[in-house]
Amino acid sequence: MKSYLLLLYRLITYNVKVIFANKFVYFVLAAFLFFGFIIMITIFEDPEFNEAVVYGFLVFPGLLLIFYPMAYGIQNDDDSKMLETIFGIPNYRYKVWLVRFVLAIGVAGVILLVLGSIANMTLYRFSLLPMVGQVLFPIGFLSSLAFMLSTLIKNGNGTAIVIVIVSFIFFVFAEPLQYNVYNVFLNPFSEPRDMSEFIWQTIIFKNRLYLMVASALCLLYGMFNLQFREKFV
Repeated sequence: MKSYLLLLYRLITYNVKVIFANKFVYFVLAAFLFFGFIIMITIFEDPEFNEAVVYGFLVFPGLLLIFYPMAYGIQNDDDSKMLETIFGIPNYRYKVWLVRFVLAIGVAGVILLVLGSIANMTLYRFSLLPMVGQVLFPIGFLSSLAFMLSTLIKNGNGTAIVIVIVSFIFFVFAEPLQYNVYNVFLNPFSEPRDMSEFIWQTIIFKNRLYLMVASALCLLYGMFNLQFREKFV
């Protein structure tokens, strides 16, 4: 059992290093600095904190954490000459990138738990696990979207530019679609005053369901693209 756990630990740490290109500490530091920067701005503009505000605090660092590994994952494998090796093992490539995807989301979730705990102790009391769970819905969707785009564009910089543009469009429409089921950044803790709780909960449920389905479709399409070895090597 001990040897199995040690092997699992080494597997996780190795893949985390690969995912973040040995820059994991910098990404964590950037997430904490960005989190603190957002809090400082909000304190000066609006000192009243609630769950809806904290939700917004956590979304942005989460996006920062998954942006690089999802956009540059395939290019990093190509640059390190690992892409040919991964494609050389039948069906193994799917497991490699699925494991890395899950690890990237898991790492983001753990760091969000830490950031959420800090906010919970210093800014506003809230239920930590439900909060982080809700934050992971848009992060998971944008992660799978970035992964899919990386299999189409096959270039880290190109994927980064496209995903930034797409995310910006989602942000632009977040305000007019504030309480709409199609709002990627729907804030489940910002309940409208002129809407019944039942309708609001239905909107949240549909929104999260749509994000899950869209995430699964993006992942499947990305995996489908990975079947065509000649396009990548």
